[in-house]
Amino acid sequence: MMRLLLSFMLGLGLHAQAQESYPQKSVRLIAAAAPGGNPDVLARLMAAKLADMFGKPFIVENIPGAGGVVAAELLARAPADGHVLMLGDSGALAINPALNSKLTYQPLRDFALITALAAVPTVLVANPALPANTFAEFVALAKRDPGQLSYGSAGNGSVHHLTMAVFASRAGIELLHVPYKGGTALVAALLAGEVQLGWSGIPNVASHIRAGKLKVFAISTARRSVSLPDVPTVIELGYPDFDIATVIGLQAPAGTPREIVARLQRAAAEIVRAPDVAARMANLGMELRENGTEDYVRFVKADMQRYAAAVQAAGIPRD
Repeated sequence: MMRLLLSFMLGLGLHAQAQESYPQKSVRLIAAAAPGGNPDVLARLMAAKLADMFGKPFIVENIPGAGGVVAAELLARAPADGHVLMLGDSGALAINPALNSKLTYQPLRDFALITALAAVPTVLVANPALPANTFAEFVALAKRDPGQLSYGSAGNGSVHHLTMAVFASRAGIELLHVPYKGGTALVAALLAGEVQLGWSGIPNVASHIRAGKLKVFAISTARRSVSLPDVPTVIELGYPDFDIATVIGLQAPAGTPREIVARLQRAAAEIVRAPDVAARMANLGMELRENGTEDYVRFVKADMQRYAAAVQAAGIPRD
């Protein structure tokens, strides 16, 4: 009995020592996006700071594809020792499960959800030729001519598509949806007048708004953006509780030791609240959303329900 107890205590000591010496080698930080995308930009900010704090390299690895499915599947299969992490967003954690019943991963089962980091709001922009200069005028025009106004998105089931679907349902309007292959193609179509409206991430359109090449009507989140402070929220414009954004967070494989998750959560909180990182995030149109592990789990559950409802409202068939 004594030998068994000593063995158990030794095991506990070795386990604690392993957590204290984390990481024991370089850490792969998967960005579920192509280079230059919001998860990639934030991943590179985080990686440099995490490497300084933990004394080991944090290497960003871009794994785009299928709206984050490829990256999420890789994370779900990775060893649960904290040496493979992911910066995944609402696409991978909430939109994909709402669209695809055949996913090989389930976020709440297969991931240790460490913390949210940032929200990326979208703004409703329009080609200058649209005969509406305010949000109210746009809604009135859409009601007068059902199905005649066209809006673009970054693809079927993208956050741009679902944001407009939710708003159209709330406002009682009918619009023609034109999907494009990505946010860059969407903005090009808006500038060319191929479509009249669209929700877009702020970095993609801020310069065009300032140059007068696009009109801007509203922002999708509950708070105004520091980078576009004059743009009102949809809530301010008369639609209560309208708060939609792509939220980027930090995840590890399920089963990652709680001590490692807690250390990463504390480190992430310190990093995103640092003045230089916060300023960089604000310039990119990101909102700080660091909220701790338990709150992040609750948020992801709510986000999954939100996007499931949005997919239903948009009438998108589930695979």
